Amino acid sequence: MARGLATLFTLATAAGGGLALSPAAVAVADEAAVPRHRSTPQQHSAPHGAAHRAGTQGSLPRLGECAAGELCLWVRNGFKGQRRTYELSGVTLGSCLPLPKGVSAQSFANRTGRPVTVYQSGECAETGEFHTHPSGSWTPEGEYRVRAVKIWER
Repeated sequence: MARGLATLFTLATAAGGGLALSPAAVAVADEAAVPRHRSTPQQHSAPHGAAHRAGTQGSLPRLGECAAGELCLWVRNGFKGQRRTYELSGVTLGSCLPLPKGVSAQSFANRTGRPVTVYQSGECAETGEFHTHPSGSWTPEGEYRVRAVKIWER
């Protein structure tokens, strides 16, 4: 649990301290079945915090461009280019969802209400880069091209 809380603290700090941690968020952070990211928290928190701050500045799309209950993936940084959406009703939770062949994403938003892991690998292999993002997170510039995702049960 300490590791999960430390990650949430890092995200809250990167977001300027404005992130409220609910009991549900703490439970998600402590979920043992959800893989943790390979990079350091500092590598992950900068884009994540920037996304939260930019959402209030109006320079990036508002939350309305990815509806509640959806995972949205954009081909280019800054939530630009072709957008793909996934809803819980159309996926098997905990299963690998590879993007179509030749397609990758550079920015994404998780509004599913569940943690989502994004993978550099097209097979959700943990040998490449991967990060798990809590619901409500917006990532305007991924650290690598996302080729597959996994939406977790909780």
